Amino acid sequence: MQRWRGLEDIPEDWGRSVVTIGSYDGVHRGHQLIIGRTVARARELGVPSVVVTFDPHPSEVVRPGSHPPLLAPHHRRAELMAELGVDALLILPFTTEFSRLSPADFVVKVLVDKLHARAVVEGPNFRFGHRAAGNVALLSELGGTYDYAVEVIDLCVTGEAGGGEPFSSTLTRRLVAEGDVAGAAEILGRPHRVEGVVVRGAQRGRELGYPTANVETLPHTAIPADGVYAGWLQVGDESMPAAISVGTNPTFDGTARTVEAYAIDRVDLDLYGLHVAVDFLAYVRGMVKFETIDDLLVAMAEDVRQSKTLIAEAS
Repeated sequence: MQRWRGLEDIPEDWGRSVVTIGSYDGVHRGHQLIIGRTVARARELGVPSVVVTFDPHPSEVVRPGSHPPLLAPHHRRAELMAELGVDALLILPFTTEFSRLSPADFVVKVLVDKLHARAVVEGPNFRFGHRAAGNVALLSELGGTYDYAVEVIDLCVTGEAGGGEPFSSTLTRRLVAEGDVAGAAEILGRPHRVEGVVVRGAQRGRELGYPTANVETLPHTAIPADGVYAGWLQVGDESMPAAISVGTNPTFDGTARTVEAYAIDRVDLDLYGLHVAVDFLAYVRGMVKFETIDDLLVAMAEDVRQSKTLIAEAS
């Protein structure tokens, strides 16, 4: 998959293509439907498929300080899109100047002059241009002028966890913030992932017999609610069952919120300085301040036991 950063990276000889545009944070199952249809339509027409997205998130430019928690960093989104068969990913730097483009100017500047769109695939709520004034009806109207077709894909509806709402990044972020990582996985089509570099912490886990990878998460990461979770610690190509702690370590009067993963039955790991990923499978319990270290150890042993069971059932 080709990756472009800005319109100037698009090859001069780029021909017609099928395009979809959106933030696509998380590449959830609704996004997968739209992107999948983009890829399929491109193959039908014998042209490349292109996903257009933005960095930073548009809300941060339009309303500074309102950057939403991110479900996936751009490199992870690119991996997921490549798995769906996308031919090219265009990340547009979203600036104040860019945000002021009218819907028609946006279409001409991006879809017509650079990507030579033959077709555009979007969800029903797609908005574009200054003050999000453009919608799919206007996109279709402009398509008549600039020779591209528009296809609108209805999004799936969630199950019980999502309350029957359409799949959305907003809903997924809410479920993650509530600690409902199983519900979030229903929408994502995979476990919610948190990434970062392993840094040195207080090293209490090692002293207690449960050495953890203390993950310094990427900026704006959507981190689950405080508590203990079952999941996996991903190091390179190796995926290890893990018991995961999110919170401030109240038993030790901690104040900094951390994400720590104990790779179950692995005490031989030296992960400092490595970029790792933590995948959240299921909520185990809330964060508790224990009266004694012995009480904490009993709880940790039970956390590991429950995590093993949940992971084995998922496998």
